[in-house]
Amino acid sequence: MNRPDFSSAKWRKSTGSGDGGCVEVAYVDGVIGVRDTKDSGSGPILMFNEREWTAFLAGSLAGEFNLDELAN
Repeated sequence: MNRPDFSSAKWRKSTGSGDGGCVEVAYVDGVIGVRDTKDSGSGPILMFNEREWTAFLAGSLAGEFNLDELAN
């Protein structure tokens, strides 16, 4: 996957974010980027293609990443 330029991306903060655990997502050139807001844009960006992002969202909605499931 080529690294897209996220420097001018429109980042959106999760509505579920609280005071200490905020994440943001952006879409650039077919790639979804995810970053931690407390890094002020200078930290790493996790990147997903559209297929990977769709699978991640489906798994989240199905509860695959709930803490009690991950602990088992």
